[in-house]
Amino acid sequence: MNLPNKLTLARVLLIPVFVVLMLADLGEWQKWAALAVFAIASITDLLDGKIARKNNLVTNFGKFMDPVADKLLVSSALICLVSMNLIPAWVVIVIIAREFAVSGFRLVAAQQGVVLAAGIWGKIKTTVQMIMIIVLIANLPGDVFYWIGQILIYAALALTIISMVDYMWSNRELLTKGGI
Repeated sequence: MNLPNKLTLARVLLIPVFVVLMLADLGEWQKWAALAVFAIASITDLLDGKIARKNNLVTNFGKFMDPVADKLLVSSALICLVSMNLIPAWVVIVIIAREFAVSGFRLVAAQQGVVLAAGIWGKIKTTVQMIMIIVLIANLPGDVFYWIGQILIYAALALTIISMVDYMWSNRELLTKGGI
């Protein structure tokens, strides 16, 4: 278990802490605590990849588990934000549906002995989603912050669709190889 993989597991372990802070009724401070936990978990995503590539610590576990950890973190946050009426449910449904589709595609690839790493569009999508979530959790007053949040929601939605199309297209040979 190398450092990047430990960071990925730490991200997964922070998810329940984050969810409790998002949904409990503990006062105004909990919003900021939830935001801090989410930001720390998001930073582990940046660090694990950089450390793994820099130190030649890329593993199949990391290639598989890192995107799973991201999906769990982002999906948990989005569901919490829906319950707080900070993001439309239909947007979250599209985002989570994409995650299920890509995860299913990864499982089929794994059955064929292929581990698919995240592509550049997927990484951009995840980054924008995480920034969007931070802005929405902060839920700062004022029109400017409202519109920044709205722009980020629809940018994340667009990148979600673009990244899925790119992912499927880049790996289209697996669609015909395995009888998908």
